[in-house]
Amino acid sequence: MKKEINLSGGIDLDAVVETSGRRIDGRTADQLRPVKFTKNFITSAKGSVLIEMGNTRVICNASVDENVPGWMRYQKVPGGWVTAEYSMLPGATQDRTQRESTKGKIGGRTMEIQRLIGRSLRAVVDLKKLGRRQIYLDCDVIQADGGTRTASITGAYVALKLAIKRLMDEGLLKEDPVTEGLAAISCGIHKETPILDLCYLEDSAAEVDANFVMTASGKIIEVQGTAEGAPFSKNELLEMMELAEKGIGELVVMQKEAIG
Repeated sequence: MKKEINLSGGIDLDAVVETSGRRIDGRTADQLRPVKFTKNFITSAKGSVLIEMGNTRVICNASVDENVPGWMRYQKVPGGWVTAEYSMLPGATQDRTQRESTKGKIGGRTMEIQRLIGRSLRAVVDLKKLGRRQIYLDCDVIQADGGTRTASITGAYVALKLAIKRLMDEGLLKEDPVTEGLAAISCGIHKETPILDLCYLEDSAAEVDANFVMTASGKIIEVQGTAEGAPFSKNELLEMMELAEKGIGELVVMQKEAIG
């Protein structure tokens, strides 16, 4: 996340959490950034949404291939597959990021994130009910200000649900293979204060940086947590998890409204 853009230039990183308890953008510790979903953002995709979380903006598209990956055919694995790709536009960050296609290979960070997105979405899909087809979830970051991977997961779920709804409307699916909702959010600790949904400045200054992927019922799909300096305690992890549960609960409600 260290490559993401600083959209709040000139602010002292040591003042991310003010003594008043307010953060650099005026939020409280347990408050999400402004969130907006614009569905059907790309009309050619089966399902599409632009997710905006503060100044982070990600286009999430779901495309359907009426074939399964070769390894599934050869191994005769029943059902279908859900996979993801993630990329960041060169202008999404303050300093231009070179397109990975020009490098001839996918970077380690990109590979890690797109695998995370794919794992997260497959956790809430009954692949047998999906049938012999594959759904691609393409997450393209057009502006990065922290939390791009969690925004991608949250938006990809909406795109997936929109694509499934369209397949059902077209009679290609008889029942919804998505078992329950999910969303993702970042948390962190700065100056011993747990905070929710970090922007870039907060992420850069945080002593602890964590990402949580959870279902609508509160089950954990994945937790990623890193101490940037001193180790953090179990209690601090639980405090961040409580913040994540609150934030994800709010995101799930907004996702349902966006899906309609």
